[in-house]
Amino acid sequence: MLTQDRHERIIEYINERNSAAVCDLAAMLDTSESTVRRDLTALDRQGRLRKVHGGATALKDRHVMFEPDVLTKSTMNIKEKEQIGRAAAALITDDDFVFIDAGTTTSAMIDFISDGAKATFVTNGIVHAKKLIQKGLRAYIMGGQIRLNTEAVVGTEAVSNLRKYNFTQTFIGVNGISLESGFTTPDAEEAAIKTEAMNRGRRNYVLADHTKFDVVCSVTFGELNNGIIITDGAVNNKFRKHAMIKEADA
Repeated sequence: MLTQDRHERIIEYINERNSAAVCDLAAMLDTSESTVRRDLTALDRQGRLRKVHGGATALKDRHVMFEPDVLTKSTMNIKEKEQIGRAAAALITDDDFVFIDAGTTTSAMIDFISDGAKATFVTNGIVHAKKLIQKGLRAYIMGGQIRLNTEAVVGTEAVSNLRKYNFTQTFIGVNGISLESGFTTPDAEEAAIKTEAMNRGRRNYVLADHTKFDVVCSVTFGELNNGIIITDGAVNNKFRKHAMIKEADA
């Protein structure tokens, strides 16, 4: 049995029972306990289960109320963000009218947009706007209040500005994804921007590395069926039943 197949069977088995012992998993898979322990270690590192003494338990949604600043987030999951950003940028065509949300993953996406792209871009990210015009792209930044922690433009004026646009594609950052709470973020004003942008988008993409799954933040800005998730690595099958998911190539 391939490693990936074993991993999926382990996740399904544990999610159905909430927990499992190493010996039970070894019997179910018809493999050695040492192999199961290595699998559990790998899955724990991927954030897909919680390894405990003698076995593993299913993950419950982690509630995250604190958001690190941009500088801190820019040092986290760099390779994953580049992987996701490359896949997202490849979706843009010259005829597109694009909204790019503030955030470090969406910022990484801009690095992979061709300098000669003819698409038009709107963003609420201060750094994003600078990167877009430095690449010679046609870009607009929304007016409104500046939120220092995320270097994003927010507030009622920014939401009002969004209502005049009709985007062919939107690329939205996210802090948490869960079956019960949908797409979430810690700040209500940023959530309002994300919601309105997705309302104005013909096709919405939510950019999320694997650490964002089974996480709940303070404010929901969309249901899972409101956007196509672009992510790195394998995703728990429970999410595939409720959302469209595109896995970026490594």
